[in-house]
Amino acid sequence: MRRVAITGLGAICALGRTVPEVGESLRAGRPGIGPIESADVSQMRFQNGAEVRGYSHQPYFDDRRADFMDRFAQFAVIAAREAVADAAVEWTPELRATSAIITGSCVGGQGTEDTGFQEVYKLGHNRVHPLTIPKTMANAGASHISMEFGITGPSFTISTACSSAGHAIGQAYWMVRSGMCDLAVTGGSEAPFSFGILKAWEAMRVVSPETCRPFSKDRRGMILGEGSAMFVLEPLELAQARGTHIHAELVGFGMSSDACHITQPSAEGAARAMRAALRDAGLQPERIGYINAHGTATPANDPTETAAIRATFGAHADRLAISSTKSMHGHALGAAAALECLATVLALRDGILPPTANYNEPDPDCDLDVIPNQARSAEVEYALSNSFAFGGLNAVLALRTPK
Repeated sequence: MRRVAITGLGAICALGRTVPEVGESLRAGRPGIGPIESADVSQMRFQNGAEVRGYSHQPYFDDRRADFMDRFAQFAVIAAREAVADAAVEWTPELRATSAIITGSCVGGQGTEDTGFQEVYKLGHNRVHPLTIPKTMANAGASHISMEFGITGPSFTISTACSSAGHAIGQAYWMVRSGMCDLAVTGGSEAPFSFGILKAWEAMRVVSPETCRPFSKDRRGMILGEGSAMFVLEPLELAQARGTHIHAELVGFGMSSDACHITQPSAEGAARAMRAALRDAGLQPERIGYINAHGTATPANDPTETAAIRATFGAHADRLAISSTKSMHGHALGAAAALECLATVLALRDGILPPTANYNEPDPDCDLDVIPNQARSAEVEYALSNSFAFGGLNAVLALRTPK
């Protein structure tokens, strides 16, 4: 089994359009949440979201190529470009053939799909855009990354709701670790701000009418987000041999299924996933110093995750630093785990733990050190990044500071 290094980072989301911009916002505890601009929400119960504001494809793609790509796929390629450049990958025919692309997306080309439905059902048109199918498919991000770099090895997309990118990164990690591939581009992308899906989330009554306040007693629900984060993974020894910088090391991945309820979380299921990640990494619970929590700010999730952390870590839970960065970049659904993995990597690399923003009031049912409102300087060797999805599908990544 090979050790696996993270050598490339890329991102675009409400906190910034590059990794340095996202990192600066995380350290400042500066949320990217504001009034939704890309859809009509005037008649909805909520009006706020975490968008990539003022986004246009033109700095990134010419009009002809952009016509083939939904917003979520554009985000995927933008983040992948930054990650590959950051890793200083030198492509050869052999490396292209032995590299993999594994991405996560929950809803795929939702904007394109919504436009097509409006054309047919609302406007009564007899045809939709001829590229509707290739733009809506959830694997479009992975396919466009493959074409961008000429990668001909394994390429696929995982869709497991809010754990999609966590499962994608974990599978990529296992593939590099086992020798199945020599490099992987992995992460997630999402662009859910279309009228139809916003109405669907409104119907669930889990979206906050104001902002996202994870673990705070006055929390009122999640805030939707969008964007992408991508990573380049490669064997640690090969990364060291070619002299590239190493942001962090992936050391473990755990999964579980609640087998309980389609929307209500299970503390037992979440704890199983954390224990599986620790077991895969060969770590005792006491080695973990930070957890980037799933932390959706819904009434049910936060106490359940608190209970799961206490069940996994026992007395050590009181010494853990924990934060939910969804309080800043929103809940980006299939891309959420990728953005949160990025936040965890930056925390380990830079020695600055991001805060749980918008925190007002302690909740006895969430009695953990949630790093309220202000980032914290701390040297942490090992961390977990938690993702717990609708359908009871859980994914946990274990990471280590580069040594």
